[in-house]
Amino acid sequence: MSTRKWNYTKGLHDLGDGCYAYLQPDGGWGWSNAGLVVDGGESILVDTLFDLKLTREMLDTMRRAEPNAAARIGKLVNTHSNGDHCFGNELVNGAEIIASKACAEEMARDGGAGRLAEMKRNAGSLGEAGKFFAEIFAPFDFEGINVAMPTRTFERRLDLRVGGKTVRLIEVGPAHTRGDVLAQAVEDRVMYTGDILFIEGHPIIWAGPVRNWIAACQLIIDSNVDIIVPGHGPITDKKGVAALKGYFEYIEREARRRYDAGMTVLEAARDISLADYSSWGDGERIVVNVASLYREFSAGEVASNVVELFAMMAQLRRDRRK
Repeated sequence: MSTRKWNYTKGLHDLGDGCYAYLQPDGGWGWSNAGLVVDGGESILVDTLFDLKLTREMLDTMRRAEPNAAARIGKLVNTHSNGDHCFGNELVNGAEIIASKACAEEMARDGGAGRLAEMKRNAGSLGEAGKFFAEIFAPFDFEGINVAMPTRTFERRLDLRVGGKTVRLIEVGPAHTRGDVLAQAVEDRVMYTGDILFIEGHPIIWAGPVRNWIAACQLIIDSNVDIIVPGHGPITDKKGVAALKGYFEYIEREARRRYDAGMTVLEAARDISLADYSSWGDGERIVVNVASLYREFSAGEVASNVVELFAMMAQLRRDRRK
């Protein structure tokens, strides 16, 4: 396959040999990517999108490109539990839904779309955090979603067949979430990474530890792949993976210095220079990343809840816009 520069435009991109990427610029909050692998009239879908309208549009586009295979998707892989990668599951009728065991457990207990719908309805009562939440998720409709749960789980590794091809699932979490999975179309040298990769945008460490995420980046770099489809952002190659790995190494080092100096999470997030990453979107996520690193450094003694984290992100973003 060619490693040419791929245009970062909304919609389905033909990667060649029955592999596709569905992209959603600008890749910021909720604007995730998905993938499709087709062979011999069979297909595997990698992730759905954040709401039913977006997922329906994606599936219709895939069916036009691959009328036979995409019309009867036999397997759906959820790379992790975040809603922008699984809230459209119910529209993939009859598919076997596959996820890591840890991902399935996280999906079962996090409240699903109903929790986000309620938070959006009640955003006014959550102060600055609610205002920020309502702003970033305004484009998405969480009402009436009944998330279809995984029907098959695995740990560590699972090889799936689609026609004559192998799609290899590799569990690399906990990192972004508890049960992150990479999906590698082995013969086609294509990797769908879920949110192990954010390209041209700041990643967000919900789970950690950061060393697992660094190791996952190195695993991708060491893999026999040419085309890499991230969970958010444009199609990339191993240079893009190396840049993200370097980001994690940098913020781990810088956060440790500030933790040892006794800075609070917000103080450290303000103080860490992101000049080398100034072109990346959603820089306010440094707050969550520092909070997760502080939790690691303190063996869980330093903790923040989601509302506090959203309030701090809102404050940081507002201050940086002045």
